[in-house]
Amino acid sequence: MQFPSRHVTSFVLGAAFAASVMLAGCSARVSSGYRVHDSYRNDDHVWDNNEIVFYSRWENDTHRKHEDFRRRHKNEQNDYWTWRHDQH
Repeated sequence: MQFPSRHVTSFVLGAAFAASVMLAGCSARVSSGYRVHDSYRNDDHVWDNNEIVFYSRWENDTHRKHEDFRRRHKNEQNDYWTWRHDQH
């Protein structure tokens, strides 16, 4: 009867290891993003999926063509941050 219990033990340990690796991977994805400095208000923002939703909405609301935020002119970036701060 020792033979099946070794397999069960190995399976449980393997499953626990796999679960910990998967959970660590998920938490890394949630916090992923890069920092963007808002020079107009002198604060920093994490550019993540949440910010992309707001940015897309701003582009739509202000009838702008889609463009990567980092490529926008400084004045347009300031317009976005002003709009964004007003959304809270």
